[in-house]
Amino acid sequence: MADDCFAHPLLAALYDPLDPDRSDLDAYVRMAEEFGAQRVLDIGCGTGVFALLLADRGQEVVGVDPARASLDVARGKPGAERVRWICGDATRLRPLRVDLATMTANVAQAIVDPGDWQATLRGAHAALRPGGRLVFETRVPARRAWEEWTREESRDVTEVPGTGAVETWVDVTEVAGPLVTFRWTYRFAADGQVLTSDSTLRFRERAEIEADLTAEGYVVEDVREAPDRPGREYVFVARRD
Repeated sequence: MADDCFAHPLLAALYDPLDPDRSDLDAYVRMAEEFGAQRVLDIGCGTGVFALLLADRGQEVVGVDPARASLDVARGKPGAERVRWICGDATRLRPLRVDLATMTANVAQAIVDPGDWQATLRGAHAALRPGGRLVFETRVPARRAWEEWTREESRDVTEVPGTGAVETWVDVTEVAGPLVTFRWTYRFAADGQVLTSDSTLRFRERAEIEADLTAEGYVVEDVREAPDRPGREYVFVARRD
């Protein structure tokens, strides 16, 4: 299931204007180069920012996401015809043979159900050619990133063309073991409308993730730091033999 911020047409259209700095994707572009990946599966592609970055570089990309509204935004962007867009998830893909599968940003953590997580790893494994790699990031639980997710720390006002000023902030609503639930609030200055979107992330320990990958037939090649958030996130590189 997609969160409202990805599935609601109005909020999906705001996703890129409210988060314009996607320099976090630079590391994934470099890894695609490092591994010589020509065919890429972007799991949880959202509004298509990363998929289109790769397509612009001549790579063959399949973008899959359960949020139709986000895919509608992606399909409306210049160059979108160069990407194959699929509304769904990695558990029910037609046969693929890609060099690289990715889950950028919060995608891996947003798959909170253990069964869904295992099925996603299995689906990515099936889509990879022998020797292909799965790459994804996840926050280091010990850093307790959610403690900074407060209205005071996150409140911002963004002037969005065609929409006007949009005030946003986030509040954590529940911490239950490895699960952290939080609510984004969007207030539109033009008409006073207020929308909210609830999300839950699972904070997995490194050893747990390595065991999950091994159980699904991967070899954990490397665990790196996110260049833009050193010490705060793991970046897993797992190979299908």
